[in-house]
Amino acid sequence: MAISPQVFPPRKRRPSAGAFMSPKLSDQSLLRSLLSICQEISSLEPFRFLLRRTSLSMIRKTNLLSMLFEDLVRNSTAAFSPSALLCFQELYILLQRIQTLIEDSSHGSKMWLLIQTESLANCFHEFTLDLSTLLDILPIKELRLNDDVEEVVSLLRNQCSRSTTKSFVDPLDDDLRLEVCTILDRLKSEIVPDHSRLSEIFIRLGIGSSASCTEELESIQDEFQNQTEEKSKSQLIALVGLVRYAKCVLFGASTPGSDLIRRKSASELGFPVDFRCPISLELMRDPVAVATGQTYDRESIKLWIESGHNTCPKTGQTLAHTDLIPNRALKNLIAMWCREQRIPFETAENNKGLVNAVKKNKAALEATRMTASFLVNKLSVSQSMEAANGVVYELRSLAKTDSDCRACIAEAGAIPLLVRYLSSDVGGAQPNLQVNAVTAILNLSILEANKTRIMETDGALNGVIEVLRSGATWEAKGNAAATIFSLSGVHGYRKRLGRKTRVIKGLLELAKEGPEQGCFRKDAMVAILNLAGEREAVARLVEGGVVEMVVQLMEGLPEEAVTVLEAVVRSGGMLAIAAAYGAIRKLGCLLREGSERARESAAATLVTICRKGGSEMVAELASMPGIERVIWELMGVGTVRARRKAASLLRILRRWAAGLDSEVADEGYSQVVVSSSITATTTVAG
Repeated sequence: MAISPQVFPPRKRRPSAGAFMSPKLSDQSLLRSLLSICQEISSLEPFRFLLRRTSLSMIRKTNLLSMLFEDLVRNSTAAFSPSALLCFQELYILLQRIQTLIEDSSHGSKMWLLIQTESLANCFHEFTLDLSTLLDILPIKELRLNDDVEEVVSLLRNQCSRSTTKSFVDPLDDDLRLEVCTILDRLKSEIVPDHSRLSEIFIRLGIGSSASCTEELESIQDEFQNQTEEKSKSQLIALVGLVRYAKCVLFGASTPGSDLIRRKSASELGFPVDFRCPISLELMRDPVAVATGQTYDRESIKLWIESGHNTCPKTGQTLAHTDLIPNRALKNLIAMWCREQRIPFETAENNKGLVNAVKKNKAALEATRMTASFLVNKLSVSQSMEAANGVVYELRSLAKTDSDCRACIAEAGAIPLLVRYLSSDVGGAQPNLQVNAVTAILNLSILEANKTRIMETDGALNGVIEVLRSGATWEAKGNAAATIFSLSGVHGYRKRLGRKTRVIKGLLELAKEGPEQGCFRKDAMVAILNLAGEREAVARLVEGGVVEMVVQLMEGLPEEAVTVLEAVVRSGGMLAIAAAYGAIRKLGCLLREGSERARESAAATLVTICRKGGSEMVAELASMPGIERVIWELMGVGTVRARRKAASLLRILRRWAAGLDSEVADEGYSQVVVSSSITATTTVAG
């Protein structure tokens, strides 16, 4: 059965010459396969800009060779000698190598093709030598070809013989390669490339727009994954820096919006619950296990630990150690699922080599600095919002790339300029500009040093909060919430953010009112979850109505809602417990009908509420029909933690039914009521 190549993602590593094998086929099947691959190569387009003469010559030779196999398929009935069969098998391997080289070079990076011009010319020359040898030993008389075909084979043999002297490289191609190498060397000395000459080079290579530069960057990064030699990797990284710089200085702004579309599609795609990080609630890219056995995405749990926590976010248990153990089995399952769904699965491991190579490559680093300085200077003199929007979008895209880009952009002074475009006036006049500005700040905030720069820049935090509260679009509000989450990764900033009523209200409003499509509510919920690690922030969240909010969202986002509620009741004190009274029945329903993860969090939340809240809380749960049967079922089929929490919940219910905890429970509940009354009185008095 024929399989479409589109079913599989593009291969990351090019096969070696030894990887090609001749198929074990009958004589006639082998001839048909040879004819088929010759026709496929003949239909390929020669290289458009480099090595055109060389690639065209090889395609023409293959076309002549197809006439041989066409005649054999049509007329041959007798079996071939072992020497003829061996020639055919070797020809098949050679044709596979030719086809792979032409296809890879045609669809790969043009810049890399230029750098590799001499090497590729040598490859084509070696193919010609191999073809000449095989044609020389092919027993032509034995094949009984008609006169015309025999003449074509003789012509082909003569052509190959004349081409065996040396490989050919067009002098213009070689001059262009030397010029690009000179530019890369001058970048190391911080010499800015001549823009007019740079433009001529890119046009000569067929890279004539911002979109084609983006494609070229992706091709270079793919090529980086193919390489094992450090010299080649270093050259590719330098080319990345050069193309990024040229993209900005030669072709201006990209078309904003492509990232938004990609993000939306990824967030709306439902993925298995076990693939979701309990902290970020997003698909795990690099799952790791902590001391308690729970699995998280590496980036999220690392941020949690670096923020000063020494407990497991899911179980609340103290971590015996902070080692992160890769969960390779789960990672492979996630990668397979992503492949089936045809969504990208780039991991930290895949990008680690690229990032490290940039840090070591002087040309790439200087090109990045030049790009950041060029964009920041351009933004500082932008006269219109339309012009500024294009530049801000480029900064946003560059800041998304890696830590060096984020550092260079911030060092160039971008943050104060970006703050200008966070205001409501900008959002009303140019919504996309506000979205791009807040997203650029979000991307910059990923770098730890930039968190401090953002928090210390005049108006930056207030600007982000303003977008969160009154942004022109839901995308702007969602990215503002994500920025709050990023900044709250620093313990001191989390305390500061948790004290701001506008932050609390903005996050709660986004979680309650944000559209169901997209990840806007999730952005708010993740930020709330992070702030809930601070007791002072939890009190403000409870006063702001976080419990009512999660109850409202339990039908649409049950897992996210119950995770937030679990964190709030765990560290929120008696006020949070009192507020959670109205959520007990919803949690009971989740125990019965929720997903595995939702049932686990619901059981943990109910245990906390019943232990701290008093007999009325337990009585409310006990009044639900069939609740004990539901808890029994969870003890049998839930996760390890869910079974443990279900057992605790069942013990609480039975002790309450036996009247063993009534006195303590009544005292606990009265404390909740008194505490609530005092808070209410204080609020009115204030």
